[in-house]
Amino acid sequence: MFQRSALSSAITLVVALASQPLYAQDNAPAENNEDLEEVVVTGIRGSLTKALDIKRNEIQIVDAIVAEDIGKFPDNNVVEALQRVTGVQVTGRGGGEVDGVTIRGLGDVSTTVNGRQIFTSTRREVALADIPASLLNRVDVFKTRSADQIEGGIAGNIDIKTHRPFNFDGSKVVMAARGIYSSTSEKTDPSVSMLASDRWETSAGEFGALINLSYAESNYRDENIWIGSLDPYNAETFGVIRSSEGGFETGTAEGLSSAPGSTLNVNGVPTEYVLLRDAMGFTDFTGHRERPAANISLQYAPNDTSEYLFETFYNGYRNQAFNSLVFINTNGASHFRNPEFYPGTNVVKTNFVNNANMFTSGDGSSGHTDSWVYALGGKWELSDRLKLESEIVHQKSDYEGRFFAMRTDSVRDRLVVDFNYDNGLPLVAFLDDENTPNIDESDLTNPAEWSMSTAYDNGPTDNGEATTFNIDADYDADWGPIKQVSAGLRYDDRGAKSKYKDQNGGCKSETGCDLTLLPGLVNISKSGFFEGRAYVPSQWLAADGNYLLENSDEIRALYGFQAGGSDYLPGSIFDINEKTASAYIQADYEFSVLDRPLDGQIGVRFVKLDATMNFFEDADGDGEDWMPIEAETSENRALKNLVIRYELADDLITRFTYGETIRRPGYGDLNPARTYRPTTTGLEFGTASGGNPNLKPAESVNYDWSLEYYFAESSSLYTVLFRRDVEGFVATSVTNIEVTGNANPDLNGKYRLTLPSNTSNGQLNGVELGLVYFPDNLPNLLDGFGVQASMTWLDGETYDPVFDEDNNIIDRVTTEMYGVSDTSYSVVLAYEKERFDARLSYVWREDFKTGYNGCCSMPGEVWAASEASMDFQLSYDVTDNMVVTFDATNITDEIFKGYYTDDYLYNNGASIFARTYALGVRYSF
Repeated sequence: MFQRSALSSAITLVVALASQPLYAQDNAPAENNEDLEEVVVTGIRGSLTKALDIKRNEIQIVDAIVAEDIGKFPDNNVVEALQRVTGVQVTGRGGGEVDGVTIRGLGDVSTTVNGRQIFTSTRREVALADIPASLLNRVDVFKTRSADQIEGGIAGNIDIKTHRPFNFDGSKVVMAARGIYSSTSEKTDPSVSMLASDRWETSAGEFGALINLSYAESNYRDENIWIGSLDPYNAETFGVIRSSEGGFETGTAEGLSSAPGSTLNVNGVPTEYVLLRDAMGFTDFTGHRERPAANISLQYAPNDTSEYLFETFYNGYRNQAFNSLVFINTNGASHFRNPEFYPGTNVVKTNFVNNANMFTSGDGSSGHTDSWVYALGGKWELSDRLKLESEIVHQKSDYEGRFFAMRTDSVRDRLVVDFNYDNGLPLVAFLDDENTPNIDESDLTNPAEWSMSTAYDNGPTDNGEATTFNIDADYDADWGPIKQVSAGLRYDDRGAKSKYKDQNGGCKSETGCDLTLLPGLVNISKSGFFEGRAYVPSQWLAADGNYLLENSDEIRALYGFQAGGSDYLPGSIFDINEKTASAYIQADYEFSVLDRPLDGQIGVRFVKLDATMNFFEDADGDGEDWMPIEAETSENRALKNLVIRYELADDLITRFTYGETIRRPGYGDLNPARTYRPTTTGLEFGTASGGNPNLKPAESVNYDWSLEYYFAESSSLYTVLFRRDVEGFVATSVTNIEVTGNANPDLNGKYRLTLPSNTSNGQLNGVELGLVYFPDNLPNLLDGFGVQASMTWLDGETYDPVFDEDNNIIDRVTTEMYGVSDTSYSVVLAYEKERFDARLSYVWREDFKTGYNGCCSMPGEVWAASEASMDFQLSYDVTDNMVVTFDATNITDEIFKGYYTDDYLYNNGASIFARTYALGVRYSF
């Protein structure tokens, strides 16, 4: 096998010995050692050394994060830690945490726990933020795939490994507690965990038992400003020009010309237009979240050739949130002063509106998730060459959600709005009417100036359940260059069910709909919105979302709603069952080229999917006669992979990989029932959406080439070139439709209908560059200093279809791939000295496209501006058993911004998220 330094070889030998509690594997290739995590490492340098050892010895291209100590994963949650892995970017920073992960710009990431594919309710993957970091031993990020890995996930696979009793030499108890202060909620929240493990030698063999418990709370607050998209307005009358009048296409990415004096042919007459935002708003989003979790692991080794495992993993999610929202119509035709334009354009920058319509909405929401995984398995050494491993897994995940909201309406005397007053942030001011001395129209907190409006009462119930059986065999073949042959079978029976309640309407109380009639209904938002960093209202009135949730039947009676919530809507119901049978065979090979070892792996995975899908369909579109329908689909795939690894020099390795992966459509995308949302803001089109039961998995062909130089202990320099060719991305077709004659007249009207289809292709190319370096022989004060740095360059394009009125593809357009930043980097400065460990990290990513504005005129593409985050961690070993920690996140207090294609003319909002400071203690014995 590969040559390496004496110290590196010693480390590898210790790792190999520690990871084989049952039987020796002297002839097994190093890359097949799946239990490297059994070595206990402490400190930043130790964890990075272990991660590099994993990266070097795995046959695939893998990056790993290893806990610095038991109960000490380096961040508040798994997702935060992953953002420092080369090529990994995080998204979704709302709710006091980051909760989304992309690998090399692609968001289709499969997730496994201890190699088992797990999920949350009706999702294809697990909500990573729901898994507490305190339960984790290590996380592996597989950027390439082998035939023995579960199919799914074009972007890659994230495998989370928890602790097991045989990981430890004997008994082990670890207790940890942290207090986490959030700058926006101004509250300190607890996070506690406990691990207890032991193992015993008996006459019947060796037993081990472990329990790991975790509980975390979080009070959060996000402050957001959003600015609507643009419509063309008559330059003289300031009346909106409908697309049917002017002949332009709504939602186009290119949009209409912003040159002064531009005209549209409105009903045959050239008409000069200006471009004006339709609306603006703010949200003050607060909530309380709890996450209980537990892991129980029992191991039994009756002899040196067999081992049995029972494991159960639980994670829970409890959340209640209140979103206090302001919606302001900024497109009024009556002005008390002429609008002002961005220089050299017809785009309105500052508008002065009489009688400005607005509303607030108090949105209360709650969510409750319980997810259980049970596993029973064993592994056996049947001979010196043949090893067998098998497991049966059952999992169940249930989610219950509620949403109750109430709008409150108002008309204000005069509004001044500058859409880009200060570097992407707007100015919004309501002026007082001098003719009403007893009323201050600039005050948004007076209940007398507001009236009850529409209420919304809805919520989903989602259930996911699966039973999985797998059996895998490894045979040490020693057939010339073929060193090992592996084969396996897997059968998975997965069910996903969803249903949704919804009722809405106006207040119908005979005693009136005065906000002050219900004590506790009115909420005045906290003063100082957006930390005073934008010239916008400091506070406002809205219905209290928490009050709505806790007094739902009282509000339902006021609005004439059904007590206890509505019946489940037939169009929302689906019941999908998937049976997936897969088999693989792969071979590990090794031989010499130019007196240097060349090894690798070649394999193929066969996948057969049979799905039965049950929905309801409203055949005549009147919303009355829903009939059950059933659809079936079947798919067969053969997914091939190849890895070639060659040692160019003692510590210089190159790899080439070829792999084929698939991405299955989301369950909700398969439901054909349509949902209609009529326009409520004066726009011509409402929105409608539906699913497509004929969706197929997208398929990607992946190429990777890496060069890795392990030039010293704990140090490496590496680069990877890669390409992803994807066919059958699920794309959204957008067409204009008109609904007439519906039994519910409120649903009649024009809509922009979006439907998913496998009509988009794409290509992603990129380069990764990474460095881990702990220099030796530094002066005493600097000894222990190290750096971990990485940079990723991406070039992603999708080839999206253009549809005609009959939804036929007539052309394709090349657009930027969603979620892809052309450039991103991460720098971590680490310092380890005697009893101190410290880490300062900074991550940055360039602008990236987040979505498509299909509802309105222009522009079409929605982008996030560049994002950055700086974090800090410090730990001090008070004694050999006690460690004190301090952590801080988002130190630089960033403002996260977005825009529609042009960050100056078409800015679309900004958000402030929390800085957190945590003090903790960890005790072990």
